[in-house]
Amino acid sequence: MHYIKRYKSQWKSQTVTMKFLILAFFVAGAYGCGLPTFPPILSRVVGGDDARESSWPWQVSLQYRSGSSFYHTCGGTLISDQWVLTAAHCIGSYTYRVYLGKHNLNVNEPDSIAISPAKIVVHPNWDSYRIRNDIALIKLPTPVKLSDSIMPACLPSSGEILPHNAPCYVTGWGRLWTGGPIADVLQQALLPVVDHSTCSRYDWWGSLVTTSMICAGGDGELASCNGDSGGPLNCQNSDGSWDVHGVVSFGSSMGCNYPKKPSVFTRVSAYTSWMSNVMTTN
Repeated sequence: MHYIKRYKSQWKSQTVTMKFLILAFFVAGAYGCGLPTFPPILSRVVGGDDARESSWPWQVSLQYRSGSSFYHTCGGTLISDQWVLTAAHCIGSYTYRVYLGKHNLNVNEPDSIAISPAKIVVHPNWDSYRIRNDIALIKLPTPVKLSDSIMPACLPSSGEILPHNAPCYVTGWGRLWTGGPIADVLQQALLPVVDHSTCSRYDWWGSLVTTSMICAGGDGELASCNGDSGGPLNCQNSDGSWDVHGVVSFGSSMGCNYPKKPSVFTRVSAYTSWMSNVMTTN
């Protein structure tokens, strides 16, 4: 503001302000956030289905190296041109790469790019025993060039709580059914939000779920599954943009789609301060 006040003329002040706005827009990427060039085809039918190519352009495949090859292990979400959001439980002692712009994991797609992380920051209070603070950030070595197939999701407002039955979509290459193979093509599934008062009932998840988590699904038909971990719970705003409200954290050991055991996500809006601090100091 001090820089702007040096200009006496209102026109000059407005010009400088506009330059700052343009710069901020450029930094965020010319594509903005949460608005795919090719919007997802939203299905309300039972059963997950193949996603439209490039319709979830913030979806990331986190892959680990074994021998001379890399293998999909978790999902992730591009939240800026240099940062990826994932789950803490996805991070171990492996060598990782972040694959952006992917649709079919078995196809060499020209618009996709594999990048080695510059830094991985796991939440300092990650508790693997009680599955608390299951969140991590991955910094890319340089800002990635955004495109129709690579753009960030938007982030929700700090503390935002979604209402019961809010329609959200989980996306990922996780197992197609309990014990089944992982998907080749990116999958999407409608998972309505289950409010905390319902999800914390004794015959649901009980005290295992906290207010820093989001539950979604639980109908015994649709759920996230192994391999979806770390990926986004995508929820659409009234303006059509998509926020990543959740990070896939855990599900039932009795099966991916067990009744009254909805998929549980780390609630992103509970960690916006931590995320902001990490992204500005690293």
